Amino acid sequence: MSVDGPLPDDPAPIGGPPPPLPGAFEELRAGNLGLRLAESAAEVDAAQALRFRVFYEEMGARADAATTAARRDADEFDAVADHLLVLDHDLGNGPEAVVGTYRLIRRPGAAKLGRFYSEGEYDIAMLAGFPGEVMELGRSCVAAPYRTRGTLQLLWRGIAAMVFRHRITLMFGCASLPGTDLDALAPQLAYLHANHLAPPALRPRALPDRYVAMDRVPVASVDMKAVLAALPPLVKGYLRLGGFVGDGAVIDHQFNTTDVCVVVKTDLVTEKYYRHYERTAGGAREE
Repeated sequence: MSVDGPLPDDPAPIGGPPPPLPGAFEELRAGNLGLRLAESAAEVDAAQALRFRVFYEEMGARADAATTAARRDADEFDAVADHLLVLDHDLGNGPEAVVGTYRLIRRPGAAKLGRFYSEGEYDIAMLAGFPGEVMELGRSCVAAPYRTRGTLQLLWRGIAAMVFRHRITLMFGCASLPGTDLDALAPQLAYLHANHLAPPALRPRALPDRYVAMDRVPVASVDMKAVLAALPPLVKGYLRLGGFVGDGAVIDHQFNTTDVCVVVKTDLVTEKYYRHYERTAGGAREE
């Protein structure tokens, strides 16, 4: 997702009452764009169709026959996830308006499948067992015309709303660097390893058969300005929140990416979010 920008200074969601879903919050608005959780199977389907267009048609992911026929990026985790949706209300108010999405999996959802998605690439035992509530983030994408600073801010506001509503203490997920050329990605990987490696107690490690060393070049030889310009916006967003990365990268040939595992303790999320949502929710929190 090639959008960028710092966290918003004044999250100010507006709109009507929240939809009748256990994890829902009131819709957040920014002009013609709104953000809320998917409310129907049709809206989840629209998110899967958007993911197919971005990941497979635009970014070069490799589709199997079933994925090609369905023109959907879908897996078993979709059924146990919350799906954040960015809606362009100039296009409508339902599936036809979906222009961005982010998949969030909390511990109760992962328990239904017996695992988080990240466990296919990383040993995350220390994260899955972390005290309090945890949430896995993934499958983020935005349609090309909407890749703006405002859209990314809206997504962050939605994540903050989920953090508040469910008392999330730790977020994690596989974040992607585009491509699988390790020589081209070596400066970015070395920078992340040298400057943002998670402390041992919170450090996931790539599975042995998928482990790719990140310290591929001496960090002293890295052009920091070029690296920061090249890092994907979502990775930079995690780092701005004080996020860490795990030990080892993973090449994902299906999605034509090189993945790192990102970990964010939510006590580092700006207090403005918490103050705002405490006011709007009247102090109520839902497990």
